[in-house]
Amino acid sequence: MNRFSAAVVTAAMMAGLTQASFGAAAGDTDKAKLDDRLESARQVIDEVMAVPDKGIPQSILAGASCVVVVPHYKKGAFVIGAQYGQGVATCRTPQGWSAPVFVKLEGGSFGWQIGGQSTDLILVAMNDHGLQDMLRSKFKLGGDAAATAGPVGRDAQASTDATLHAEFLTYSRSQGLFAGLDLDGTDLSQNAADTRTEYGADIPYLKILHGGIPTPPNARHFVHSVARYFVVAQANH
Repeated sequence: MNRFSAAVVTAAMMAGLTQASFGAAAGDTDKAKLDDRLESARQVIDEVMAVPDKGIPQSILAGASCVVVVPHYKKGAFVIGAQYGQGVATCRTPQGWSAPVFVKLEGGSFGWQIGGQSTDLILVAMNDHGLQDMLRSKFKLGGDAAATAGPVGRDAQASTDATLHAEFLTYSRSQGLFAGLDLDGTDLSQNAADTRTEYGADIPYLKILHGGIPTPPNARHFVHSVARYFVVAQANH
């Protein structure tokens, strides 16, 4: 091998190593973002339920089929408002709460809006229809799935017709205030890329949310927080 050929081979090897290193670093960064999102979602659940008189009623938690948490959901623009957030979801199975999947919440609102805001969102699927919607690739709240602002307070009752027939109850927390939120027209969809990063393969959402995949170590605190409040709600319901 002459000097030119050797230089070409060496350059190719270095390029390959650089690309591999970059890919590994990018993967590590993506995984760190998922760790942060799971931890943020756990904090939202724990902080909301730490104030029982302002949290999700026990009657709602007792009947929940799935829980979606979207930390730092953003809404804001001038004249046309854009909404976007990324979160995690877990569903109830006969063996307990499932490993999480990653989701996106996207929508738009029209009207006179100035400035922006960031809020934490919690969506609670209340029946089998809500669960089945969660297993689809994408659906629209208020369209494909009935959604309404959920009641707030430990002893609040889900007594209105809208609440009783809703597939999803929606909540928001912003600047310390926790209340039901109207999310009609917002799209909830799979974040396939993040779920693939978390599990290392394209695993169907159906399999994960039905309990077919063990909860990864980085997601255990989030799933345990959801399970802890669900068990308390069941015991007291």
